Amino acid sequence: MTSQSDSMTAHVTENTTLKPAINAWTVYLDDQGCSPHTVKAFKADMLLVTSYLPPDRIIGDITTIELNQFLDWMQKIRRVPCSPKSYARRITSIKAFFNWLHQYGVLGQNPAEQVIQRSVISPLPLVLNPDEIAATLEVAQSYRHAKKPDARYYTLLKLLLDTGIKKSECLGISMHHLEMEDPENLILFIRYANPTYRYKERKISINPEWLKAYQEYLIQYDIKDSVFPWSQRRLEYLLEDLGNEAGLEKHLSFDMCRWTCVLTDYQAGVEHNKIRQKMGISKIQWREIGMKLARLAHGEEQSKPK
Repeated sequence: MTSQSDSMTAHVTENTTLKPAINAWTVYLDDQGCSPHTVKAFKADMLLVTSYLPPDRIIGDITTIELNQFLDWMQKIRRVPCSPKSYARRITSIKAFFNWLHQYGVLGQNPAEQVIQRSVISPLPLVLNPDEIAATLEVAQSYRHAKKPDARYYTLLKLLLDTGIKKSECLGISMHHLEMEDPENLILFIRYANPTYRYKERKISINPEWLKAYQEYLIQYDIKDSVFPWSQRRLEYLLEDLGNEAGLEKHLSFDMCRWTCVLTDYQAGVEHNKIRQKMGISKIQWREIGMKLARLAHGEEQSKPK
């Protein structure tokens, strides 16, 4: 079956002007499951190129020299602030657009191939080391086995460290999103009500150790539908309490748990595409995420807590 993106590509030739080609490319990106935010940013970057080049310039006539001149104009002459991160992303957009044209045989030569990629070294996220993971889980277990047992802390923390889900995804989990027929193969389904984000839907395996605490938690809090029927801020406080009691100098957060989870997978040799799918991100987003994980895995210094 021919996809929508294949159909659009078939109508693009080297004699197509830039704007129609960009429109076809954004259809392709949508079809590949890219984030709407990514597609919007990439399209805006390429439309900026059209504002620099003559309106009748066909894609087959665009040269490497012109692309480098555009980048120089944008950085030095345009008089509109362009941060290093925006500049680097615009180079990425240009390269991705012309790579697509070259890959699908529209252009025999890729004029963006020789454009120099200038990457921005962004700060690395904070993660928990193995000792800190053990310390926070130990505190969570102490709540679970206290005189007045409270399994909520462990249920939340262990789930985040096992699945790497985002805060919004955690708040959206319902009991029917959990498949527990086989206790040794627990599955969490991440669902989105908004169809725009359906590409993020996925299923993630959960460590079987989590199940007993979860069952205790259901009884203690009489959970009926939403697995975590608390405010966003309340759940953040729970994590902060765990971090403080574990003696962490870091501020334990949803984001820290997410990065800790995927870094653990990365260091364990999990195939990169599986990590990407577990995170629910596109191949384009993975480029930056993957580089950060590689830097973290090689022991580069992380961002300092504020």
